[in-house]
Amino acid sequence: MFANYLIGLREGLEASLIVCILIAYLVKSERRESLPPVWTGIGAAVLLSFGFGALLQFGSSELTFKAQEALGGSLSIIAVALVTWMVFWMRRTARHLKAELHGKLDAALAMGTTALVVTAFLSVGREGLETALFVWTAVQSSDDGVRPLIGAMLGLATAVILGWLFYRGAVRINLAKFFTWTGAMLVVVAAGVLAYGLHDLQEAGWIGGLGSLAFDISSTIPPDSWYGTLLKGVFNFQPDPTVLQVCAWGVYLAPTLYFFFRRSGGRPAPAARVSPEPSQPETAR
Repeated sequence: MFANYLIGLREGLEASLIVCILIAYLVKSERRESLPPVWTGIGAAVLLSFGFGALLQFGSSELTFKAQEALGGSLSIIAVALVTWMVFWMRRTARHLKAELHGKLDAALAMGTTALVVTAFLSVGREGLETALFVWTAVQSSDDGVRPLIGAMLGLATAVILGWLFYRGAVRINLAKFFTWTGAMLVVVAAGVLAYGLHDLQEAGWIGGLGSLAFDISSTIPPDSWYGTLLKGVFNFQPDPTVLQVCAWGVYLAPTLYFFFRRSGGRPAPAARVSPEPSQPETAR
């Protein structure tokens, strides 16, 4: 549940910051007439994300067991690739996100209403699709599909509240440090998703080695124990992984974390405290 909360919080906060920056910029520059197209694009992106998640959930339920495992494994690997790219991208651009979005918004304002809708849609839609895919893969790897969803929704709700506080100017945090440490935690989560995805592909018969276990400590850490459930929920831990799963986990995690932290000499990059420009006293609608 914590891992899914982290996913919802991390991805949701990115989307919330984007929305806050877009709205605050329009309000501050006295272009309130451009707010409806922006909200239209944001709403369309949210609907697309929920629709994508529903398609994954209900579409996969009609498949055979092996087809479900193949789909789940393939999408897990895609999700890991997307999340890995995302954490490196945000690690690099967190301090410059506001200026980048302002530039896109200025160009869209010059082009007209449709460009505003498309800009808002693309800015938020990417985060929404990544969130839907990664949460779905996390739900598939869990024996309980309710708690992962609850965790993700709580994370998204927290992100929305923080976004509103950012907009009102009530909260300022060092975004570079925030995205560095949450990004590192997501890399650990992604390593577990990768291992579980490969196990799905092994069960689907796409990859061999299903019977070659690296170890089996099920008697020490029973999967149905509270600590076994906790480890599975946070790290996708499996007490009886295959050799391929363990190798893939280590090969992905070690170099990814190394290059992630090496950009700043092993420490989060220093940065000014960032928040969207404070809004006008009246609430933007």
